[in-house]
Amino acid sequence: MTYQQIIAEVKDHIFYITINREQKLNALNKEVLTELAAAIAFAAENDEIRGVLLTGAGEKAFVAGADISEFQHYNLAEGKELAKSGHTNVFDAIENCPKPVVAAINGFALGGGLELAMACHIRIASENAKLGLPEVTLGLIPGYGGTQRLTQLVGKGRAMEMITTADMITAEKAYRIGLVNEVVPQTELIAKAEEILGKIKQRAPLAIASAIKAINSGLKDGVNGFEVEIEEFANCFQTEDFKEGVSAFLEKRKATFKGK
Repeated sequence: MTYQQIIAEVKDHIFYITINREQKLNALNKEVLTELAAAIAFAAENDEIRGVLLTGAGEKAFVAGADISEFQHYNLAEGKELAKSGHTNVFDAIENCPKPVVAAINGFALGGGLELAMACHIRIASENAKLGLPEVTLGLIPGYGGTQRLTQLVGKGRAMEMITTADMITAEKAYRIGLVNEVVPQTELIAKAEEILGKIKQRAPLAIASAIKAINSGLKDGVNGFEVEIEEFANCFQTEDFKEGVSAFLEKRKATFKGK
């Protein structure tokens, strides 16, 4: 697929996705969401890709929110479809991607931008980043999973405060409350994300996918995460990666995993 709103390239088994609307602070519009959906679907199916690095163009914003002009005249049915399609095609697809997705938050991550980062498996923020969910200032609430994922990450009380006050928080506070994994100088942001993905891509790909599935399952209503863990643990025993991992361990050498 040819992308117009994002830059996407595979380099050394990492799929780099950059939302490329710097003049609009990388705001999410229909085209961006469509291209993100296609890129994540591509990453999920491509055996060459071991991880995804998602960021925004420039030094000001990861994603400063959604493009409000697109939905300012929506009615109830249109609003519901907007949220539902976003959930299914982009945000849930990122969360459930079998390849780890690391968000490199290089500035403002507001509204849909913070929701996008929270859908990722790991979040690294630059020191200048500001994070928040300002939807209630527009007469809305977060509609791309923000009410759920923020609560899962930081707890009910902090999520309630952030959403109802609409206040932005600093990267340092985001780190203290568990919203991001690490905070680094902006000049080191991509390198830190690459460092993390560099470690992950040396591990067994099918085991990584199973771990993502098991971890996510514990946060879903009606799903017994322990049972999913048991099934995924058992599935690992039938993979070539398991045989290679055990052989390498016993032979005191570095394993070479093939994702089979």
